[in-house]
Amino acid sequence: MKLKVSLATVFLLLAFKGSSQEVTNTKFGKGVFNVIAKDSSWSMKFAARMQFLSTTQWDIVDDNFGKAQSNFLVRRARLKFGGFAYSPKLQYKIELGLSNRDISGASEFTSNAPRYILDAVIKWNFYKNFTLWAGQTKLPGNRERVISSGNLQFVDRSRLNSRFNIDRDLGLQLRHHFKIGKQFLIKEAFAVSQGEGRNVTSGNLGGHQYTSRLEILPFGNFLSKGDYIGSAIKREETPKLALGFTYDYNKDAVKTRSNLGDYMVTDTGFYTTDITTFFADAMFKYKSFSFMGEFAHRDAEDAVAVQEDGITPTGDVVNVGNALSLQAGHMFKNNWELAGRYTSINYDAIVNAALEERYTIGLSKFIVGHKLKVQTDLTYITEAGIARDLVYRLQFDIHF
Repeated sequence: MKLKVSLATVFLLLAFKGSSQEVTNTKFGKGVFNVIAKDSSWSMKFAARMQFLSTTQWDIVDDNFGKAQSNFLVRRARLKFGGFAYSPKLQYKIELGLSNRDISGASEFTSNAPRYILDAVIKWNFYKNFTLWAGQTKLPGNRERVISSGNLQFVDRSRLNSRFNIDRDLGLQLRHHFKIGKQFLIKEAFAVSQGEGRNVTSGNLGGHQYTSRLEILPFGNFLSKGDYIGSAIKREETPKLALGFTYDYNKDAVKTRSNLGDYMVTDTGFYTTDITTFFADAMFKYKSFSFMGEFAHRDAEDAVAVQEDGITPTGDVVNVGNALSLQAGHMFKNNWELAGRYTSINYDAIVNAALEERYTIGLSKFIVGHKLKVQTDLTYITEAGIARDLVYRLQFDIHF
């Protein structure tokens, strides 16, 4: 019922043109509508986007390919709202997920309700270059995670991200930036969050999560925020480089992947342990060439979850270890891009998982940048050096 009401509200907003509003931007890719009050006391931009994905996978056993398994789904379907309230210095963002993949994860910790809300955050630029964020949104983690899923170089993010990222959470963030000289730019972000992921209503089960990030841009800003956009959509006339470093500390974490993964449950409650995650990443762009690399390391005070006796294992283990992802692409003049990616996941011995390596080659056609595109890629997966899977994906993306 709540979802029906939300959708009805959206359509009413689309149809409404009251005397207190003016439509200011309806260009494709810039939002379905963008309204600003006549007294400039508030604004709202609404946008919608969809991703349709086809996946075909072959298992490989003793170098022989098994029968192809195919899957078709609406990978993402989202509604986005944003603007300012009272003053341009007080901005807000709301993003709702409607696809099964977006809203999955309902549990007793989310009041057994679908997780429609992705982002619900306000951003207050209260003093010079200082901005305070409050609400639910992405933590300042690895670059690939913060890049929107609609702005990716490949069909989806790398295995590094799916196993080590720190995703969204509820809390506060303080962000700041300053320049040294004319171009050298430094950005800082600090966050305090609940530490158990998005849409949690039954918390806080463990401690809190503390995240800090430092970014260095020695040659200044990228065109159109290109340090957080995959591919050379905007061809940089001069070399641009962004380096990022994140340290995340989740005190008394109750999940196997910091604020993600499975809850670690004992016979008498929850198992808690301190989990730390470190990321180092880089984005480089020059003309038609783009490169992004990431390294992740996760550790835990006591990675193996045990019962109250301190000896008997529960079967849960924190996913500790390292990961590396390197990708690069060349954008042709006709906006076709050829790209390649290598990813390795090397868990610590206690996780009891073999070294996983993935080799991906991608081909994309950007019709209207990332707003309208077709992407396809082929991934070869090995475990401990032995071929395991071959995966082909084809995806269509449209973003109004």
